[in-house]
Amino acid sequence: MAKFGKWIGGGLGWVVGGPIGAIIGFTIGSLIEIPDLHKTTKRKTTTTGGFAMTLLVLVAAVMKADGRILKSELEYVKKYFIQSYGEESAVEAIKMLRDILNQDISIQAVGIQIKLNLDYASRLQLLHLLFGVAQADGQVDLSELNTIAQIAGYMNVNSKDFESIKSMFIANVDSAYKILEIERNATDDEIKKAYRKMAVKFHPDKVSHLGEDFQKQAKEKFQKVNDAYEKIKKERNIN
Repeated sequence: MAKFGKWIGGGLGWVVGGPIGAIIGFTIGSLIEIPDLHKTTKRKTTTTGGFAMTLLVLVAAVMKADGRILKSELEYVKKYFIQSYGEESAVEAIKMLRDILNQDISIQAVGIQIKLNLDYASRLQLLHLLFGVAQADGQVDLSELNTIAQIAGYMNVNSKDFESIKSMFIANVDSAYKILEIERNATDDEIKKAYRKMAVKFHPDKVSHLGEDFQKQAKEKFQKVNDAYEKIKKERNIN
């Protein structure tokens, strides 16, 4: 198998239980042997494979948001995975995604499982990746936005962090300020303090445990914070 095979081979951790395990069980059951999904398992560390499978389940939920699965959407998602993780991984991902799209997905149950098992920095990274996929066709559809907002709520992502990541993809006049989680009337000192706080929160090292592929995506999120800060500094002539 390609790189997705490597990710699965690296372990699936806590995702083999609960609603996520039930969704991916059929998809990967023929590829590897996994534990009985009906047995209660102790909380486990999030692995690269577990994170990848969780992402695919959430991507499927976002794609199903408007009640239609279009060939063009699959092409957009495939392109996204090619750009992010390489062509071989993308082919593997789309095969799994097609199977997952045929499953019933309760975003509430999945979101709660994620909240209980995944660290906060990784939840923010999931949210960032979902917006990236939703924007793959050039815009984030309202139904996609609403679904991502619901997922964020069930994952217990606070509203300021949600608006920060949302503003990285949906631009408005205050996007740079929202990315830094401040108001336009903030003082220069407050802006500097906010930048330092967000730089720590979104630093790629926060998700280093997810592996090189996902850490690469985290660097893009981190760069958005830097870009927002630079835009505000230029606007205000801050040294």
